[in-house]
Amino acid sequence: MARAPFTPRPPARSTLAALAISLRPGQWTKNLLVFAGLVFGGRLLDGRAVLAAAWTFALFCALSGAIYLINDVRDQGGDKSHPLKRLRPIASGELQPSVALLTASALIAGSIAGAYLLSPLLAGLAATYAALLALYSFILKHFVIVDVMTISAGFVLRATAGAVAVGVPSSSWLLTCTTLLALFLALSKRRHELVLLGGGAVDHRPILGEYSPYLLDQMISVVTASTVIAYSLYATSPETAARLGTSRLGVTIPFVLYGVFRYLYLVHGRQGGGSPTTLLLDDRPLLLCVGLWVGTVGILIYTPLGR
Repeated sequence: MARAPFTPRPPARSTLAALAISLRPGQWTKNLLVFAGLVFGGRLLDGRAVLAAAWTFALFCALSGAIYLINDVRDQGGDKSHPLKRLRPIASGELQPSVALLTASALIAGSIAGAYLLSPLLAGLAATYAALLALYSFILKHFVIVDVMTISAGFVLRATAGAVAVGVPSSSWLLTCTTLLALFLALSKRRHELVLLGGGAVDHRPILGEYSPYLLDQMISVVTASTVIAYSLYATSPETAARLGTSRLGVTIPFVLYGVFRYLYLVHGRQGGGSPTTLLLDDRPLLLCVGLWVGTVGILIYTPLGR
C-alpha cells in the first residue's frame, strides 16, 4: 500500500505576529469616530487640530487593541468552541495569556500617558474608556441589555475624546446619534451570534441565553427608527445650520436611510453583522454609501456649495 505524500505543516507564527493579530488592527476603523469632532466642529482645515485628532486616533487604537487582548484572555475557554474565534492566537494556544496581559498593561499605561500630553481631560477619558471596557470583559458582559449599553458607551467616549482633543464642545446631537448607532451595531452583532451559533450560543457567550432573535429584532427596530429620526432632526436643526454654516445638511439624510436599510438587509438577508468593520469593507454598496455621505458632508461644511 503506497504511503500518502508527506505535507509539512506551516510554521507557527512568531509571538510578535500573534500579538499583532490579537490587537485586531482590522477593527481599528471604529476609532475613526474620534474624527467626528474635528469634522463637525469645523476644524478640519486646522493643521494642529488634525494632528491632535490623529494622535488621539492612534491612542485609542492602542487602547482598543489592549482591550481585545484582555477580552481574548478572559474568553479563551468559550472561544475554543466558536467556529471562527477558535482560530484566534490566544484561543488556539499560539499566544500565551501572560504575554498578552503584559502587553495590554503596557499599551494602556502608555496610551493614558500619551493622552496626558494633550490634556488631563483627554487622559481621564482614555482611562475611563480602558476601565469601562475592561470591566465589560470581566463583569458587565454578563448582564442583559447592560452589555450592549456598555459597548455603546465606549463609542460615546471615543467621540467625546475626539472633541476634547481638538478643543470643540461635545454636541448633544453627536452624542445622541453616536449612542443610537452604536446600539444598533451592538444589537445586530448579538443577533448574528445567536443565529450563527444556534444551540451552542450559550456555551460561547452565556448572556446570549437571555436574548432571542425576536427580542433583538424588536430592540433593533426601536433603535433603527430612533437613529434615523435623531440624525434627521440634527441635520435640519437651525442650531446645526448656525453652527456649521450650512442649512443643506438635510440632503445627506437619504445616505443615512440607505446605509441603515442596507445594513439591516445584510443582517437579515445575508446573515451578516458579526463584525461591522468587515461588513462595511466587504460590501461595496454600503462602503460607497458611507463614502458618498462623508464626501457630501465635507462639501457642505467646507466649501461655498454648502452655503
